[in-house]
Amino acid sequence: MTNYIAIVHKDSDTDFGVSFPDFPGCITAGQNVDEAKDLAQEALALHIQGMIEDGDPLPNPSKLEDIMTDADYADTVAYLVVAVPDTKPRTVRVNITVPEMTLKQIDAAAKKRGMSRSSFLVHVAQNAIHSNYLQPSA
Repeated sequence: MTNYIAIVHKDSDTDFGVSFPDFPGCITAGQNVDEAKDLAQEALALHIQGMIEDGDPLPNPSKLEDIMTDADYADTVAYLVVAVPDTKPRTVRVNITVPEMTLKQIDAAAKKRGMSRSSFLVHVAQNAIHSNYLQPSA
């Protein structure tokens, strides 16, 4: 598990804002510190998931001492430690049944893209999942 630091800040007329020094652009807010803490966990998880899907490397966590001495965070109300589960998913070997001609087409398409059969199938499946391409029949 990796821990990242979240910065909680608050102006007099705003909710509690949360930002992550290691992830510029990953922000959230809550009406109170507890809500901000919960939303921080969700925001970081979604941000990291997007980075992984885009193939972007994850940064090494900053040290709390370095963040605390950074003038950009002088107005910090609280520091949160947000734990992120291991980002490398466990791979599982599966056995599927595919018509022979379809398998040949899959292999040709994978080769054309410089991919293995497995990575091609995973990529196509993820694209279908994220685009809602496969609609359940009614």
